[in-house]
Amino acid sequence: MRLSSPLLSTVRGALASVERRSRSWWRRLSPARQDRLATLGPLLSVLLFLAAIISAFWYLRNEEFEREQESVQRDTEVAQQQIRLRLIENQEQLLRLARDVSARSIDTDEFLSQASRFTRERPEISQLAWVGADRTPRASYSTGSFHPETGMGPMLPGAWPTPSIPRVGRAEPADLAFLQVRERRLPVYTRPFTDAQGRSVFQVQVPLIDRSGFVGVLAADYSVDNLLRFYVPAEVTVRHAVALVDQSGEVLASTVSIMPGDSPRRASIVHDVPVAPAANGLMLRGEGYRTSIGLISNTLFWMVAALSVLTVWMLLGTWRHVRRRVQMQSALVNETNFRRAMENSMLTGMRAMDLEGRITYVNPAFCAMTGFNESDLIGRLPPFPHWPPDRYEENTRLFEQELQGRSPAGGIEVRVMRKDASLFDARMYVSPLVDARGQQTGWMTSMTNITEAKRIRDQLSASHERFTTVLEGLDAAVSVLSVQQGELLFANRSFRLWFGADPAGHAWLAGGDPRNGGAPDDRDDSVDTLGGLPTEALTDGGADPREVFVEPLDKWFDVRSRYLQWTDGRLVQMLIATDITQRRAAELLAAQQADRAQVTSRLMTMGEMASSVAHELNQPLTAITNYCNGMISRVRGDQIAKEDLVAALEKTARQAQRAGQVIHRIRAFVKRSEPKRELSQAREIVDDAVELAGIELKRRNVEIRVYVAQRLPPVMVDPILIEQVLLNLLKNAAEAIDNARLPPARRAIELRVVPRHTPEEGGVIEFSVTDNGPGLQDEVIARLYEAFFSTKSEGLGIGLSLCRSIIESHAGRIRAQNLYNGGAVSGCRFTFTLPVEITRTEAKAATTP
Repeated sequence: MRLSSPLLSTVRGALASVERRSRSWWRRLSPARQDRLATLGPLLSVLLFLAAIISAFWYLRNEEFEREQESVQRDTEVAQQQIRLRLIENQEQLLRLARDVSARSIDTDEFLSQASRFTRERPEISQLAWVGADRTPRASYSTGSFHPETGMGPMLPGAWPTPSIPRVGRAEPADLAFLQVRERRLPVYTRPFTDAQGRSVFQVQVPLIDRSGFVGVLAADYSVDNLLRFYVPAEVTVRHAVALVDQSGEVLASTVSIMPGDSPRRASIVHDVPVAPAANGLMLRGEGYRTSIGLISNTLFWMVAALSVLTVWMLLGTWRHVRRRVQMQSALVNETNFRRAMENSMLTGMRAMDLEGRITYVNPAFCAMTGFNESDLIGRLPPFPHWPPDRYEENTRLFEQELQGRSPAGGIEVRVMRKDASLFDARMYVSPLVDARGQQTGWMTSMTNITEAKRIRDQLSASHERFTTVLEGLDAAVSVLSVQQGELLFANRSFRLWFGADPAGHAWLAGGDPRNGGAPDDRDDSVDTLGGLPTEALTDGGADPREVFVEPLDKWFDVRSRYLQWTDGRLVQMLIATDITQRRAAELLAAQQADRAQVTSRLMTMGEMASSVAHELNQPLTAITNYCNGMISRVRGDQIAKEDLVAALEKTARQAQRAGQVIHRIRAFVKRSEPKRELSQAREIVDDAVELAGIELKRRNVEIRVYVAQRLPPVMVDPILIEQVLLNLLKNAAEAIDNARLPPARRAIELRVVPRHTPEEGGVIEFSVTDNGPGLQDEVIARLYEAFFSTKSEGLGIGLSLCRSIIESHAGRIRAQNLYNGGAVSGCRFTFTLPVEITRTEAKAATTP
C-alpha cells in the first residue's frame, strides 16, 4: 500500500514542526530534568514513528470506508424511492375504489372483480377487503386461497374481531388502524404483523365516507417479501444487501438468503431510511461490507510494530527506574503538602491519642480553640489542661467511655476551658485510629465549637415556647391544615376545646362540610380547587374574613383564613376563628329593637296626627249622614225621583270611599311588617307620604309644593321606611311653621326630588324638605340626631335619630342646614340622599333569578 504525495507532505511538515518545538522546549529545561528525559528520547521517537505509520494506514482505510458508505446510502435511497412511488400509486387507486364503494356504484360482485384485477396487477398486495363501519367484513379477496361458497378469499384471523368478544391485552394493529381511520378520515398504515400463513405483512386502510359519514374501510395487505422482491432494482441487490426491518430492528425480509444453520454475517455499513408514505415504523435497510483487509491484518504494520516493540523493550529498564523515582518523590511531596494544607485550613479541632489515653497529636485548630500550644498538650495524660476543674469527674467518665469505644455516634456535648480560664461549649466525635496494617493504634477525636449554635438554639426554643404560650392563651381558635394531605399540623387550646384534634373542625371553620369531604356546602362551578395555581399566588394573598355557623357547636365564628408555606415547604391553610355568638345575638336583638322602634315611631306619628285624622274622617262621614237623612225625608214624602235617588247614593258612595282611603293609608303606614327592599319609584313614595302628611298640613293651614324630576331611575329601598322619613320631616316642618305663627303667605313647605352628583357620593337621588320657619340653633344642629334629644316639650327624641338610621341603612346620608336671607335665618332645609350607583347594582342583583 503506497501513501499519496499530499499525505507524505503533511506528515513531513508535522514532524518538522514537532522537532522545532521539541528543541525549543528542551533548551528551557534544567540540567537535572534533561538528564531524566534523555532516557525517554529514543522511546518517544519510536512511538512517534509508529503513530505516523498507523495514522497513514488509518486514513486510507477510512477513505475507502467512506466511499463504500456513500454507495450503500445511494442504493438504499434509490430503492426507497421505487417503493415510495409504488405505495403512492396503490393508495391513489384504493382511494378511487373507495369512492366507488362509498357512492354505492358497485356491489359485492363488482368489488370482487375489481379486487381480482387490482391484486393481479400488484403482486405485492396479498389481500383486499371491504369492511363495514361495525367492523363486519362485507367482501374480501385474497391471492393466497379462494372460497367457492362465498366467492371471497379468507379474512385475516383476528384482524377484524367481533365487537362482542372481549379483548385482552394489547389491541391488534388492524384494530388500532381502524379506530384511527374512523377518527381522522384519512388512509392509515398499520405496523408490520404476521398473517395466518406466517408471512410478514402490513396493512393500509382507506376510509369509506358517504353523506351519512363514516361507513367502513378498504383494507389492503402488503406482503413485505414481495414488496422487497419486485421493487428493489436488480443492480442494487447485486451490489448490496437490502432488507426491510420493523421499528424494533427485526428483519422482516431481505434480498440475501441465509442457509439453515448458518449465522448471518454482520454488516459493517448499515443505512436505514423510513418507508414512505407508510410512516408505520417500517425501515428500509441497506447493508455493505468492507473489501479491504483490516489494519491489524497488514504485514507491513506488523513489521513496524515488532521493531518498535523491540526498541521499547531495550529502553524500558532505564525509563522504569527513572519513572519510579520521580513517582515516589512526587507522591511524598503531594502527601506532605496535602496534610499540611488540611491541618492549616480545618476549623474543626483534631486530637489523636494512643490506646493508653496519651495525646500524640493536635492540629492548629485545636490549639486555637483551647489557647494551648502543642507542647502543652502532646504527651499529657488525663486530666488534660483544657478540662474545667469543676468537671473533672464528668470528663473522666466520658474519657473512659472513649477508651472503651462506647462513645455515642452523634457525639457528646462538653464544656472546654481555654488557657485564659474562659469556657465554651463543644461537641466531640470519637472514632478508632487504624494504621496501614488495619490495627487500631489509638483514638481520633474531632471537636467543634457550638457555643453560638447552642445560644441560637436556646433562643429559638425560648421564642417557640413564648409563641406557643401566646397561641395557647388566645380565646380564638387557631389551626393549620395541610392543603394536599388534609393533615392537621397545629391546633391551639381553644381549637382543641371546641373540636378536639379532628381535622373536621378545620373543615367546618373553612366553610365546608366534613361529611362531604370538607367541600363547600354550596357547590359552584366558580369554586377553585387550587389545581395548577402557583404557591406564590396563594401565599401573597391577604386574609379572607367571613362569618361561619358551626352547627354541631351551635356557634357563630368570625373566621380569617390565609395560605402559608409551612416549614417543610408544604402549602397550608391557617384559620383564626373567634367566637361571635354573643355579638350576633346582640346584633339580632338590636335589629329587632330597631324594627320595633320604627313601628312605634309610626304609631306615635299617627297618634300625634289623631285629631287631624279625625277631622279628615269627620267630613265624609258628616256628608254621608246628611245625604242619608235627606234621602230618607224625601223617600218618606215620596218627593224624590229615581234618578235623584241614584245620584244621591253615588255621592254617598264616593264619600264612603274617601273615608276608606284615609283609613287604608293609615293602616298600611302603621302596619307591622318585615323590612323589605324592592324596586320603587320615587314619585310613588312621595305621593303616599304627601297624602298622609296632607291631613296634618290642612289642620295647620300649611301649603305644600312638590317637585319630582322626570325619568328618575327606580330605587332599591323599603318604601314604607322612606315614606316614614318623609312624613316625619314634613310633620316637623309643619309644626315649626305653625309654632312660629307665620302669616299665610309664608306658611308653605317645599318638597323636591332631583338627581345630583357629588365627588364624595357620586350619583345620588336627593330628597329635600324646605320650610320658612325660624330654623335651628347651632347647638341643636350638633345634637339633632342623638337618641332621646328633642326641642319639643312633649317629644321623645327618637324621630330624627330613627330617620338617620333608616337613611344610613340604605347607604345614604341625611343633613340639616339653616337658610339665610342676609344675616337673618329664613328657614330650614332637611336633605337626604340615596346613591344611584349602589341602587343600580342592588337592582340588578335583585332582578337576577
